Amino acid sequence: MNSGNAKFPRLQFLARIVSKEIRHLLMTDRRLFSEPFTREKAGQLEEDLDLAERVDAFVSRFGRLQDTVGDKLLPQYLDAVGEAVGPAIDNLNRAEKLSLITSAELWLTLRKLRNEMIHESMENLDILAGALNRGHEHVATLTEDAQRILTDLKSRGWVNIEAQMDTHH
Repeated sequence: MNSGNAKFPRLQFLARIVSKEIRHLLMTDRRLFSEPFTREKAGQLEEDLDLAERVDAFVSRFGRLQDTVGDKLLPQYLDAVGEAVGPAIDNLNRAEKLSLITSAELWLTLRKLRNEMIHESMENLDILAGALNRGHEHVATLTEDAQRILTDLKSRGWVNIEAQMDTHH
């Protein structure tokens, strides 16, 4: 890729953002799921402001990483490597074929899960607890897939985010 290309700074910017989003999601995930998230815990959200803020942060960061990778970084990446950029499902399918993400179908499922965490669970504690726990189960998928794209970008010499690459702190 030509460093004079106008797309290059955008790709670098998105890589830095995704790297930060990975760290933030992992940090919030550890704090929220330090012990099991149960229906009873969900029932405490009205009274426990710290818990409610951790839930909000988790849902927000889960969704933000999905959006940034799927809707911004991935299309920019595909364009940079000379692949066709299309609707999100096509981009995800192409990313799966390039071994950048585990499963396009899983990414679509996780998008639905994010919507469930945001909208449908507000009045049903069982749905909320279940959705949050399913989200927690897939944090590794989201962060590892995002990291795989960042690693590929770094290997091409297009981004230098070495100090931010470690997702295991």
